[in-house]
Amino acid sequence: MSPEEILLVQSTFQKVAPIAEDAAAMFYGRLFELNPGLKPLFKGDMQEQGRKLMTMIATAVNGLDHLDDIVPAVCDLGVRHVDYGVKPQDYDTVGEALLWTLGQGLGDAFTPEVETAWTKAYVLLATVMKDAAAKAA
Repeated sequence: MSPEEILLVQSTFQKVAPIAEDAAAMFYGRLFELNPGLKPLFKGDMQEQGRKLMTMIATAVNGLDHLDDIVPAVCDLGVRHVDYGVKPQDYDTVGEALLWTLGQGLGDAFTPEVETAWTKAYVLLATVMKDAAAKAA
């Protein structure tokens, strides 16, 4: 990712952070709409799960300009997702739900450039997670 794309992701996430709880609810609503088969993977309190999601996204977004610092945690997350029952193809659905949620939360600020930057960030991090999961399996 270019420094400009990283800045776009970071600056637009700052606009979503104030509505984190609503954004998480939108994300999971869309995720389960896209693939109802994923709902059984989430057994706990969905509000707490939403808080964890938004914290994880914030950590990843804030670490994009220091990838070496966050890659070990991203790898660990990928390995843990195997235990939760996440399949490699599920990452595509998650990415679709994430981009949709960002579009809803950012409105007109979700420009094609912002979408491209977020797509690159998600693909980068999801690839690290999937690779770590595959190595652990």
